[in-house]
Amino acid sequence: MTEQAVHSSGAAAQDAPVLLLVGSGYRPYREYILAAVSKHYRLWLLDSAEASWQLAYCAGATRVDTRDPEAMLAAARVVVDSLPVVGAFTYDESQVLFCARLAEDLGLPGSPPDTIVACRDKAATRSVLTAAGVPQPASHTVSTVAEALAAADRIGYPVIIKPRSMAGSCGVMRVDDPQQLTEAFAGADGDFLGLPRHERNVLVEEFLTGPEISVDAVIHDGEVTPTVLARKRLGPEPYFVETGHDVDAGDPLLEDTELIGQLRDIHRALGFVHGATHSEFKLTPKGPRLVEVNARLGGELIPYLGRLASGADAAVAAAHAAAGRKADFTPSFRRTAAVRFLAPEQLCEAIEVIVHEDRFGPTVRETGVTVAPGGRLAVPPVAFLARYGHVIAVGDDREQVLADLEEPERLVELRARGLAD
Repeated sequence: MTEQAVHSSGAAAQDAPVLLLVGSGYRPYREYILAAVSKHYRLWLLDSAEASWQLAYCAGATRVDTRDPEAMLAAARVVVDSLPVVGAFTYDESQVLFCARLAEDLGLPGSPPDTIVACRDKAATRSVLTAAGVPQPASHTVSTVAEALAAADRIGYPVIIKPRSMAGSCGVMRVDDPQQLTEAFAGADGDFLGLPRHERNVLVEEFLTGPEISVDAVIHDGEVTPTVLARKRLGPEPYFVETGHDVDAGDPLLEDTELIGQLRDIHRALGFVHGATHSEFKLTPKGPRLVEVNARLGGELIPYLGRLASGADAAVAAAHAAAGRKADFTPSFRRTAAVRFLAPEQLCEAIEVIVHEDRFGPTVRETGVTVAPGGRLAVPPVAFLARYGHVIAVGDDREQVLADLEEPERLVELRARGLAD
């Protein structure tokens, strides 16, 4: 069952090529992608929900179960038969495999679905890259608490417990002893964002020390081009909730031969041909070590920060890759852009969120509020992505940008009523 809606006032010319957009995501964190890409392509949205705000950027939309391959293919063929479709594009983690299969079925550019599976399945990622000689942390896939305890004994505490198919750091936890591991196992063995489960569903991995970064990249005919490098800010352990990102367009790590060489080795081993990825690394004393690689654009506004920092748009480059086109990714300038995400300290109900513009430093560019009065906000391990807002700063002086974001809670203040667990 499909439903179609047509909208004809997109920014791209009426004869521009068409991209099938699979899923559209959470508006506060994803609308900027549609706004940017719609200037280069006419977008036709395939989504399980009825299109609303997305229609401002789309030539049309089809409501279809995006997890039903046959229904997706049938809906896409209707579009392909009438419009010049050049690619299938998604930035939604839950849709990456469905999008890859759709591109393959339609003969559109992309990477093999098996490559996407090897990214979605974190155990498969480790297996493929170990076989290819890419340095990896010790990692074991387990199905029971007893197996997890045995794996942790082999690796040595502390260890990381995480779901095999995860997203957004959900269910990821550092554990220091057997009692913590037993408690953490149940959280890692859950169902996250509707992503697939496995019989052996939990990973026990070596704990890596050092700063954490992410590298977004685009791939064209197997050639890997880094687009945005972000230095992560993480909440307190034992969880790994992302609280912010710092993007410096002149970051020396973009010229680090070991890091970029490893990035290219990873993509080659996994078999990427066309597309966009978001890879996360720990900068350990022994060198870069991959945490995970995702077959999509980075979330958390990272591509947007990249554009603010360099003028080059990773989202548009990813769309070009989905169409089989090589993007020119030459920076127009080099600045620092950073974001801080604001989360509650406890389970609560929002009363109001107040933006104090009078407290803004010179580089604060914008804020976002992502909870309405009456909205409930939880904390890990109940919820990992509960936020009430964010603050973005951009400037030529990196130290000033970071200073202006030092106390983001003073800039965007949550007034809330605490709730019992």
